[in-house]
Amino acid sequence: MKQILDPVGVTVANQLELRTPLTGRLGMNPPTGSFGADEALVRAAQQGDRSAFGALYSRYARMVHGILLCRVPRAAVEDLVQDVFLQALPGLGSLRDVSRFPGWLAAIARNRAMDFHRHSHTHDEFNDESAGDGRNTTPANRHIPHTNVEAQAVLNAILSLPEAYREPLILRLVEGMTGPEIAARTGLTHGSVRVNLHRGMQQLREILGHKATQAALSASSGDL
Repeated sequence: MKQILDPVGVTVANQLELRTPLTGRLGMNPPTGSFGADEALVRAAQQGDRSAFGALYSRYARMVHGILLCRVPRAAVEDLVQDVFLQALPGLGSLRDVSRFPGWLAAIARNRAMDFHRHSHTHDEFNDESAGDGRNTTPANRHIPHTNVEAQAVLNAILSLPEAYREPLILRLVEGMTGPEIAARTGLTHGSVRVNLHRGMQQLREILGHKATQAALSASSGDL
């Protein structure tokens, strides 16, 4: 699994194609220096410009997707992304400081994830298995490319980490955002993002290293 994590630029998403289409949008993350343009889009959207709001969707959909992916079952993420933006649209008028839009939107996404669990009928404890959501994917006993299996293992390992590490790692490894982008778009400080990414990657490598050792031991015992 080391090849999935090193270099970090080779993301889990590239292996597993975790990024869902996010209907009708590319969901690209622009450079952090372009937020001046984002502020103009927020102001235009506040005045009822739907095309400006659509542009904000394209710029921020991946951030919202990542925030949700580390909190709710994978099958529910895309619909909840739509819900977050539908909830944000009528609330834009109350946003007085447009520079706070990224953190404001991130907070809506986190709250929507909490609402999902609050109103869930299943009451099952959320864990890495439910987040991977095998219900809508190819069963494990089918012919799944080896790299996809490994990438899913990495995702499951990320989801087993504390929330403080889960979110930045998902945004970095799955959504392809840089550390400065994560800080600028989530309302977190650059220092805390850097520390959480570093500590999260350390724990992730430990988990994957342990699993690789266990797999090797199992394979060896099978040969006895």
